[in-house]
Amino acid sequence: MKRLLIFKTLRYIHRTAEYVSSRIISLPVHHRTIFVFPFCTKSLNGHTAMDLSSMRKQYNSESESFVEDRLASLDPIKQFGEWFDQASACPKIGEANAMCIATASKDGKPSARMVLLKGYSNEGFLFFTNYESRKGKELESNPHASLIFYWEPLNRQIRIEGIVEKIPPQVSCEYFHSRPRDSQIGAVVSRQSTVIPDREYIRQQYADMEEKYKDSEVPKPDYWGGYIVKPFVIEFWQGQTNRLHDRIVFTKLKEGEAELGDMQHRAEGGWVYHRLAP
Repeated sequence: MKRLLIFKTLRYIHRTAEYVSSRIISLPVHHRTIFVFPFCTKSLNGHTAMDLSSMRKQYNSESESFVEDRLASLDPIKQFGEWFDQASACPKIGEANAMCIATASKDGKPSARMVLLKGYSNEGFLFFTNYESRKGKELESNPHASLIFYWEPLNRQIRIEGIVEKIPPQVSCEYFHSRPRDSQIGAVVSRQSTVIPDREYIRQQYADMEEKYKDSEVPKPDYWGGYIVKPFVIEFWQGQTNRLHDRIVFTKLKEGEAELGDMQHRAEGGWVYHRLAP
């Protein structure tokens, strides 16, 4: 009887906390602080519910908004280059070429991870990876991907959607041998996304390969190479403190498509652009 009473009491406390939390979220921000608990509510399953509603930072002011006449170019690849150069020059950004790539399986289950951009041009955006990794297998069955560059110190992000293709093996081979030797050996050793027993296993594999190729060139494995993301959507986002964020989106016209959509504007190189609500 005592255990039953304790269980019902805990369940009541948990449900009450959930109800109060839902009411807090529905309130204007400036009214929420009087309801913030000085402790974390612990649920019956041992998980802790944390209120992060007060986490907020300042972005750009209205005078710094990203309006259309501030576009460096009506070619979105050139506009990407302008922002990328500014991000590369920013000392607070460690890797301006770090990007999140999202892929999906044939049945639509998504996955995402960080990789490094290794080149860009009018053709698209280049990166290298293991073809047998999860992203490689997903791209094999569903060759669509989305990229995101997020440069927090500049309050900017760029979203890219496109079709993904493997680049020629010779190009992959040339890049492979331009990498540091330890990175080459690492690519050979790592059968990316496969299960291994522990870190010592991969260390030993690395040591074996280091010994094997100590006096010869490290061959590029067939399961490693490059992809190019050929974009059909490029969105430039800039954060504003009042949350009226700027979103200017470039869309590639399909072959034979000439008419502009509602509130679209003609750009360069077969692109059109428009603004989206934040």
